[in-house]
Amino acid sequence: MGLSDESLMKLALLEASKAYDSDEVPIGCLIVRDGKVIAKAHNLREGKNNVLAHAEIVAINRACKKLNEKFLENCIIYVTIEPCLMCLGAILQARMKKIVYGAKEPKFGCLGSVGNPLSDYKFNHQIEIQGGLLEKECSQLMKDFFKGKR
Repeated sequence: MGLSDESLMKLALLEASKAYDSDEVPIGCLIVRDGKVIAKAHNLREGKNNVLAHAEIVAINRACKKLNEKFLENCIIYVTIEPCLMCLGAILQARMKKIVYGAKEPKFGCLGSVGNPLSDYKFNHQIEIQGGLLEKECSQLMKDFFKGKR
C-alpha cells in the first residue's frame, strides 16, 4: 500500500516550496505509479529561461526517462495548482490515469477555471480528475509568493 493522496500532495507542496525558494512560481508535482513516486519536479521556468519548464512537463520528462516509456499509463499526477492548457495536453498525451490537484488557477487553469478541454472535446483517452486536495495550503503558497512580488 502506497502513501495516501494527502501525503502525496504534501510531497508536491515540498516541491512547490523549492520553487518558491528559487524565486519560481511555486508549483510542485509528483507522478506516481503503483503507489510509488517515480518522478517529482517544480517549476524551473526562470532558472532554465524556458517557458516550457512547468512542473508537470519536467516531471513527465523525468518519469518517461526513468521508466524508459513514452506513455505513463496507470500513473497519477499530483500537482499543487490546476494545470494549464499546455500541461493538460502533455498529461493527456502521456495517457495518465488521473490528475489530482490542489488549488484552482483562475488565469490559466484548464480543468474548469478558464475552460475544460476534457469535457468540451471528445478525446480517445479519458482522465479521472480530483481537485481541491489541500486546496488552502496550495493556494496560500501562491498568494504568499505573489504578495512578495508586489
